[in-house]
Amino acid sequence: MKVTKSNGKNHWQRRLIRHAQVRKKVIGTSSVPRLAVFRSNKHIYAQIIDDAASHTIISLSDLKFPRAKSKEISKTSKIKQAYEVGLNLAKTALSKKIKKTVFDRGGYKYHGRIKSLAEGARKGGLIF
Repeated sequence: MKVTKSNGKNHWQRRLIRHAQVRKKVIGTSSVPRLAVFRSNKHIYAQIIDDAASHTIISLSDLKFPRAKSKEISKTSKIKQAYEVGLNLAKTALSKKIKKTVFDRGGYKYHGRIKSLAEGARKGGLIF
């Protein structure tokens, strides 16, 4: 049996390991909170968290936005939804006087929906 680079771990387990490595370095404070992202197959969730107080300041997902119910939902529409989540998250954060955050990609590659959410948040006025 050939040993692979992943040492027998599946994709989900490798993501959790990457997330743990990122969390060692990325810590949110009350002055600079952490913007954490979770991506499921259908939706994307983002939270701004103060790790010092263990408190979620803002939570937002694409569940609140209308989406087409047809089978023609493409990946680009998910990317657009993630961009809108980033824009709205930045707008809400600026209303709560949060201008600077630390980006926690949650062990995911900085690509696709994660990248789109980050770009939307930057366009909305957040600084990473």
